Amino acid sequence: MNYNLIIADDHKMFIDGLLSILKDAPEFNITLTAKNGAQVAKYLDINGVDDLDLLITDLTMPEMDGIALNQLVKEKYPKLKTLIVSMHIDGVMIDKLIRNNADGYVPKNAEKEELLTAIKSIVKGEKYFSPEIKRAYTDAMFKNEKAKEIKLTTREKEVLKLIAEENTTQEIADILFLSKHTIESYRKNLISKLNVKNLAGLTKHAIKMGLLDE
Repeated sequence: MNYNLIIADDHKMFIDGLLSILKDAPEFNITLTAKNGAQVAKYLDINGVDDLDLLITDLTMPEMDGIALNQLVKEKYPKLKTLIVSMHIDGVMIDKLIRNNADGYVPKNAEKEELLTAIKSIVKGEKYFSPEIKRAYTDAMFKNEKAKEIKLTTREKEVLKLIAEENTTQEIADILFLSKHTIESYRKNLISKLNVKNLAGLTKHAIKMGLLDE
């Protein structure tokens, strides 16, 4: 079975390299090589995608970059598969492409065999993301989750720790030289901020945050 491909990249050297690699895979025909996303968008607008199987695109290109091109393709021509081949390995960018249904992502310095594996996998309906890309994505998502973690002030942490150690409101007030009313306010705010229902929930959070180890 033969597959028709479009390549979009503003570096002629990369296009030439890819054409050279694909010479060893006669099942792939190159329908179009383009310098940017705008040229691809224009071609698809005129010709549609019925005879196309895969778009291989760089990310940084003039007029329309790979992110915008992938988004346009997936919105207007969801049947067309997309493979990103780029020097940029940025977790946030990868997340954006995954959210916009890109079918694969390989770094430009990938070995010839990996590039062919990615292309062959994607035209058969599978997704292909290089281990390096998966790692960058996972790291970015982990950092994102950490950033989302609730930030507590030093005083809030002190109150939370004392609650978890089963001190009463009055005892906490005495230890911190604050009024009972102030401690009550801290307790209510902590329940709301940490999205828990009761003191047991606060205690669980204190343990999770490692406050009782301090």
